[in-house]
Amino acid sequence: MKKIFLTSFFLTLFILSIASCTEPYALQTNAFEDAIVVEATITNELKKQEIKLSRTYRFEDNGPKFETGAIVYVKDNLGNQYDFEEINGKYFSVSEFQAVANRNYQLHITTSDGKSYSSSNEKLTTVNPIQSITPSITIREGVRGVQILVNSFDPTNTSKYYRFEYEETNKIEAPKWSPNKANGVYTYDQYGAFTGGYIVNNPWGRETKICYTTKKSQNIILTNTSSLSEDRVNYPVRFISSQDYIIANRYSIWVKQYDQNLQSYTFYKTLKTISSSESILSQNQPGFLLGNMKSDTNPNEKVVGFFDVSSYSEKRIFFNYHDVFPGEAFPKYPFDCEIDQNNLAKNFKKFCFNPFDFSCQGTELIDGLNNNQIVLYSVSDLDHEVYPYPCGDCTSFSNNIRPTFWID
Repeated sequence: MKKIFLTSFFLTLFILSIASCTEPYALQTNAFEDAIVVEATITNELKKQEIKLSRTYRFEDNGPKFETGAIVYVKDNLGNQYDFEEINGKYFSVSEFQAVANRNYQLHITTSDGKSYSSSNEKLTTVNPIQSITPSITIREGVRGVQILVNSFDPTNTSKYYRFEYEETNKIEAPKWSPNKANGVYTYDQYGAFTGGYIVNNPWGRETKICYTTKKSQNIILTNTSSLSEDRVNYPVRFISSQDYIIANRYSIWVKQYDQNLQSYTFYKTLKTISSSESILSQNQPGFLLGNMKSDTNPNEKVVGFFDVSSYSEKRIFFNYHDVFPGEAFPKYPFDCEIDQNNLAKNFKKFCFNPFDFSCQGTELIDGLNNNQIVLYSVSDLDHEVYPYPCGDCTSFSNNIRPTFWID
C-alpha cells in the first residue's frame, strides 16, 4: 500500500508514488520533522495481530526506518492486556486474540527513548462478511476486460465504510518448455586448437514449466454506502484487461474486506488523496494528516498513523480464461515466444563453426545457452530452434512453488 504523510514541514514518501511522473526530478527535503508512524489494524480474526512502527523519512532517503525496541500492547476496558513482541521489523501479539463487539480497545506504545504514545478508545465495527466475489466482462476507459466485484450486505445498515486489500495469484506455463536443459560445450584438439562444439541435454532437476506469481494490491481501495438507502456493496476492487497474461491460464484473487468507522475511513480517504502523484506536487499542499494517535509525554509532538479496530472478512475465487471469455484467443505470454517470420535467424541457429561460412551460428548458440539467454526447443538436421530463456524456464521471472491454497 502506498503511503504519503505530509505536513507543512515534512514530506514522507515512498518512491513508487512518484514513479509515474513523466519527467524524473531529484526531489530533496528542505526541512524535515521526525515523527513516529503507526500502522495498526486489529480485527475479529483469532490470530496474532500485527502492528508496524516506523519513522518519517526524507525524499532522498531510501525508505522508512523501522522503530525498534518499543514496548507495545493493546488494552481493553475490561483490563485485559495483549502484549506485542518485535519480530523482523514488525510487532506481533505474543498470543492470538480477536477484537469482540461492545468492548473498547486502546493501543499503547513506549519507544526505546522513553516516549509514550496512545490511541483513542476504539470499538469493533459491525461484522458484515463478504457474500460473493464475481468476475464480469466490462469496458473501462476503452479497454475490454474482466472486473472483479465484491458483494456484501448489512441488513442493519450500520457498516457503511469499507476498505479492501487483495492478493492475486496466476498460473504460468512456459510455452517453449522442453524436459531437458541444453548447454553447449566447446571442443579443442590435443594442441589446444579450437575444433568446434556440441550440445548436451540434462534434465532440469526442478520444476521449470509451471510457475505461480502472487502480488498484493498496492493502492488504498475504499468505498462507502452512506448515500445509499441500503448498506449493500457491489464494488469493483480489480480490473484486468482481457489481453493481460495473468488471466491466460488460471487466476485466483483473495479479497480482504475491513469494515471501518467514519473516522478510520476518513483517515484512509485523505491518505489516498495525498498519495496520488498528482497531489504531491500541487500548490495546495494539505496540512498534517491527523489520526487517532497522540503523544502522552509531549502534547505538541506530531504522531502519524491510525489505530483501527475493524471487523474483517475474506473470500477467494478461481477462474480460467475461458470461464470469462469463452472461445477467445488467450493473451500472449509476456515474452516473445513466437517464430519471427521476418527474421528466421532469430529463432533458428545453424549449428556449425566454419569460419568461412558466415551463416554458422554455433558460437552464438553455445554462448546463449550457457549464459541462460536462450533455451533450445527443438532440433532439425541443420537448425536448432531457440527462444528467449523465460519461454522455457518460468522460474526466471516467477516461482515454481505451488501455493498450498491452489486448486486446478
